[in-house]
Amino acid sequence: ERDMKYMTINNRRVAFEDEKNVLSVIRKSGIDLPTFCYHSELSTYGACRMCVVEDDRGKVFASCSETPRDGMVIYTNTPRLQHHRKMILELLLASHCRDCTTCRVNGACVLQKLAQQLGVNYVRFENNRPRMPLDESSDCVVRDPNKCILCGDCVRTCDEIQGLGILDFAFRGSRMQVMPAFNKDLAQTDCVGCGQCRAVCPTGAITIKHNIHPVWEAIADPNIRVVVQIAPAVRVAVGDKFGIPKGENTIGKLAAALRRIGFDEIYDTNFGADLTVMEESKELLERLESGENLPLFTSCCPGWVKFCENKYPDLCRHISTCRSPQQMFGAVLKEEARMNTEEHRRTMVVSIMPCTAKKAEIRRPEHFTDGEQDVDYVLTTTEITRMIKEAGIDLNEMPSEALDMPFGLSSGAGAIFGVTGGVTEAVLRRLVGSSRQEDLENISFTGVRGVDGIKEATVTLGDREVKIAVVNGLRCADVVSGLGNTRKLIEAICKGDVHYDFVEVMACKRGCIIGGGQPVPIGPRTKKARLEGLYKIDTVAQIKLSNQNPIIQTLYGGLLKGKEHKLLHNEK
Repeated sequence: ERDMKYMTINNRRVAFEDEKNVLSVIRKSGIDLPTFCYHSELSTYGACRMCVVEDDRGKVFASCSETPRDGMVIYTNTPRLQHHRKMILELLLASHCRDCTTCRVNGACVLQKLAQQLGVNYVRFENNRPRMPLDESSDCVVRDPNKCILCGDCVRTCDEIQGLGILDFAFRGSRMQVMPAFNKDLAQTDCVGCGQCRAVCPTGAITIKHNIHPVWEAIADPNIRVVVQIAPAVRVAVGDKFGIPKGENTIGKLAAALRRIGFDEIYDTNFGADLTVMEESKELLERLESGENLPLFTSCCPGWVKFCENKYPDLCRHISTCRSPQQMFGAVLKEEARMNTEEHRRTMVVSIMPCTAKKAEIRRPEHFTDGEQDVDYVLTTTEITRMIKEAGIDLNEMPSEALDMPFGLSSGAGAIFGVTGGVTEAVLRRLVGSSRQEDLENISFTGVRGVDGIKEATVTLGDREVKIAVVNGLRCADVVSGLGNTRKLIEAICKGDVHYDFVEVMACKRGCIIGGGQPVPIGPRTKKARLEGLYKIDTVAQIKLSNQNPIIQTLYGGLLKGKEHKLLHNEK
């Protein structure tokens, strides 16, 4: 047994083993020291100084950047430290705009929360910073420089997790700002719209581009039939803001709430995922037979597709021609509306997604069918939470109601699209063609499950071995080695060092469960609960394989007949 090490925190002995910094030991002891710039999955920055502690010799230091040592004696809340923290907060507030009551993150702002927690209710200093314009050029997020506190969270996330480096510090001293190079608009950069910068921003400096108002107007218009589809990762996250246990499946309560808001028909994007499985598995078999354009890359994640177009344009021919589940379902819903002679209202399709990049996906030219946009608006989980609250509805008090038919039935394979490896597992189920429990377990044990950055698996289809890779996070750099997941994998493929037949890529680490539109904060417990929540939905689902969904079979024999490529694929 290893010898335990101890440090003394506020006169109490605390054991520790391999914690990387003093802050982790302090939090392990039950004391939640405030931070702005510290995230366990990012490199240590040590800029905000909110986590300062004092040792028994009177030395004050940032606990996030100090390695714990056996025998250390520290204090976390001395009068001197309280003075430092309050002064830091007051200085941050002095150069921060004060329109908190109308801010998008009012009530969820870390700066606001800590000012209240530490009793900073008066700012002695005048704000002399010039008012800077908002950057609303992106379809996905809005950047407000007036609310930036220079914590650097967005800079490190964009560089270390996503490997894009869109944002960085510019200028020095009191003129310092966070911005894209040459202060370009986000729309002029290689930003993929993943929204991970927004997920870590402690203030309202980066927020989701909202589309709530036009959806409310459409709901109120008697001449518009508003149809909504709900992505799998939404149902295990939307309850976070209503006191519902983390990771719990709220699809029934959500359906009830959306009906009371006024949506006409409520469906599940899992149905679109079943369509994707059918088409993508077919495409994989065709490419395996021809040997052309292998590996086949998945096309479900718009952040990944944009990243590939920007950084590896030669690989675009390897991306599946299949539309994403959102776009397949949107095209089907619009086609059904065109064929429905009894419905005289205009049909509007709204998607509820965990992802900010989906807002840009719907505007891409290939996602218009016969000149009509397939999905009209995307609302993130955070936006639908706001709409539910605006309507005065408590989601926790809602009864569970069923989704509408005919597109309300889906498989467990569709549900796991929201986690990394889920698309691959669903496709493998379709190709193996068995729903026996032992066969499903064998697929899940191939190595496609889990949150590792890069996962590899080999499966046998007929007389051929199919090599598979699953990667999440566009870079996900290891702070020590500097290596990244997606780039490392792609560059190895391009050099011929490795060979795969099928590669699943998701832009966000762990998949859609922590998409840029999900409720924050997203700590380790939340991530684990959401992942387990989606797998639990699959476990209890009666239909395990996409091809066993009877509505899918009916659709192929009816509405989709002769239109499969037109409605479900993009031209390459």
